[in-house]
Amino acid sequence: MLVPAHVPLVVATRGAAIENVHYGSIAVVEASGRLLWSAGDPRALTFTRSTLKPFQALPLLRDDGPRHFGFDAREVALLTASHSGEPFHVTAVEGLLRKSGGDWRRLQCGCHVPFVYETLGRTPPPDERFDARWHNCSGKHAGFLAWCSLHGAPFETYLDPGHLLQRRIRDEVGGLLGLEPDAMVAGIDGCGAPNLALPLAGLARLWALLAAGGSGPATDPLLDHLFTVMTLHPEYVSGTGRSDLRFARAGRGDWVAKVGAAGVQAIGVRSRGLGIAVKIADGHAAARSVATFAVLRGLGLAADDDADIARYAAIAETNAAGVVIGEMRPLFSLTRH
Repeated sequence: MLVPAHVPLVVATRGAAIENVHYGSIAVVEASGRLLWSAGDPRALTFTRSTLKPFQALPLLRDDGPRHFGFDAREVALLTASHSGEPFHVTAVEGLLRKSGGDWRRLQCGCHVPFVYETLGRTPPPDERFDARWHNCSGKHAGFLAWCSLHGAPFETYLDPGHLLQRRIRDEVGGLLGLEPDAMVAGIDGCGAPNLALPLAGLARLWALLAAGGSGPATDPLLDHLFTVMTLHPEYVSGTGRSDLRFARAGRGDWVAKVGAAGVQAIGVRSRGLGIAVKIADGHAAARSVATFAVLRGLGLAADDDADIARYAAIAETNAAGVVIGEMRPLFSLTRH
């Protein structure tokens, strides 16, 4: 195993001293795969985590599943989501299942307390009960079940890496990047689905291709459709108060944005033909947001007066009494290639 050559991206201070250093890497590429800017190790092998979700939805779209089942644009957006388990998210999951003849009991993603409670600083009512429909990946899994229903494929093994659906997903990603599908490193994601590890620049290229959609030399109408629904309905891709929802909305239809667990962030910028991938080595979520804003600012895509995302230019560190005792701030400059 090669250890990535990550560099310090973000520091957390306490008083006048640096207390913590968050290492990581950044890659900015165009749809052709040409590396334009970087920090750290753009070749670092990186598990894509939830930034893979739009591409995991491709087999269902490729086989005309949304039209066959009558999924609306919000439901298609939810196929790509790490949603917060808000009522409208759960309603959309139930819509995907109902229209495709699925049963939530077949969802194999497991269950957790919905993200919305942590994001908004609330505690679930003591009598509240959750099941797999509230899991942040339930939209993706409902899409998996829909593909199985469409093709008469087995539901029980839909997460098996050898299942035809999972092989199709590897083929889609390999085809987009010009990689041999079986040569890509794979693991198991937190929701039980197979997940791919790619060079960070490869992940950035996927998102450049997603942003390119139906325009330019890299054309794919299905990626164009995914870009459209994700930018029209970013609240279905994320959730209230979440950083990737703020980043997506800040793009005003020009950016598509998605976080992944363990410090991963991907953004595709249509007007510039760019894909951006950020990896924070220790998985720190706030450091990921600070690094992402710094990249956008460095590329001239964001400024400190951008109302909703300038909060990530630096994040105040406070103690239990609410007293500011330091801050989290970026420590890198992008290298142009």
